[in-house]
Amino acid sequence: IEVSYSEVGIALCQRKYTLDILSDASLSDCKPSDSPMDPLVKLDNEKGELFHDPEKYRRVVGKLNYLTITRLDISFAVSVVSQFMSAPRTTHWQAVLHIVRYLKGAPGRGLIFHDRGHHIAGYSDPDCLEVTCYSDADWAGCPVDRRSTSGYCVFLGGNLVSWKIKKQSVVSRSSAEAKYRAMANVTKELQWIHMLLVEIGFSVTRPSTLHCDNQSAMHIASNSMFHKRTKHIEVDCHFVREKVNCGELKLVHTRSEEQLADLFTKPLRSGRVSYICHQLGLYDMHA
Repeated sequence: IEVSYSEVGIALCQRKYTLDILSDASLSDCKPSDSPMDPLVKLDNEKGELFHDPEKYRRVVGKLNYLTITRLDISFAVSVVSQFMSAPRTTHWQAVLHIVRYLKGAPGRGLIFHDRGHHIAGYSDPDCLEVTCYSDADWAGCPVDRRSTSGYCVFLGGNLVSWKIKKQSVVSRSSAEAKYRAMANVTKELQWIHMLLVEIGFSVTRPSTLHCDNQSAMHIASNSMFHKRTKHIEVDCHFVREKVNCGELKLVHTRSEEQLADLFTKPLRSGRVSYICHQLGLYDMHA
């Protein structure tokens, strides 16, 4: 990982590693693609012939997984192709090459942690400890098992500090249920961040802000009466509602256009990818 310091802040990128991946895939001189994954492509276990070199598939996908340390814009696409490591097919390999061609467009892209003028030593500025997160889920997005994918990103003092993509362990019966399970997952992460800040000596007085674009999921979190149709997610309901009631968590509805966690749950068009990357603090350090 390459680290650079400036008046703007601290920048992390993996440019040399990205160029090595391009070389390994024989795409150093390729035409770049404008998005990590084609939104129209749905991968499964049956379409296409078995790929002739599964070891190469696993090697390149393994390298892409390591690259997601700083290139979270490819996280969703890499999580999809990683599901076919045991028996990759030609369609899966084409999706991998699509990701690599996307990297060609900006091999020096990485995370920037901006210096926003916070005085951490005395943390006189309360914004330096403001925790904000975005949570989302696609409903039944996987064509193989119809399980949903949860995704979230967490900001501390305006800088991205945590993000995750994970397929849900059970099949959700509605979009509200899928997004509520995603809210429960990020609430656990927020609790851990809160405990970490307290442990290292910071006094956290503000509630964490959780942005969600589903009104039904937010209603489940704030309504004390359970409906029969939500009984199967009662444990998650109690967990999130407890944090809301004790003042540790504040739920905020956000428009779908402003949902930054979209990048972690579904393939997006190039304009949407560029917008979210800018909001998350991803820039090309060598542009």
